[in-house]
Amino acid sequence: MTLGLINANPVVHAKKERIARPEDHHAVDALDIYDFVRDIRDPEHPYSLEQLSVLSEESITVDEKLGRILITFTPTIQHCSMATVIGLCLREKLKNCFSPHFKVDIKVAPGSHADEDSVNKQLNDKERVAAAMENPNLRQLVDECLYSSEL
Repeated sequence: MTLGLINANPVVHAKKERIARPEDHHAVDALDIYDFVRDIRDPEHPYSLEQLSVLSEESITVDEKLGRILITFTPTIQHCSMATVIGLCLREKLKNCFSPHFKVDIKVAPGSHADEDSVNKQLNDKERVAAAMENPNLRQLVDECLYSSEL
């Protein structure tokens, strides 16, 4: 956790009910991805990314034929210092759970962050992501967001 809150009073929304899927559902779609990542805890607050409207089902696109997943998230404030951590959490959560033929792109929504280009570049550069995840403090923060049971 950070010492000082960047966004001390975020708007918190109710969690949406999960939609039951038929057992014969095999194709990966935006709802599958959303259901998988919606409960990631925000690095700064004890709320999920869904509760803070950082992401939604509509912010995820899947092209199974091309093997591409695009997640566009919206930080709660334009100067969010945790935007890269949120992106790392999304990438780590998806890394081991979907077929390796999927290329995952993670971006901040256009106009939603003061350093949009820099954040997007960091989140989609394999070497930068690997280096970030080797940092023990950052790794611990990502793990806390992914595996927190406080929600």
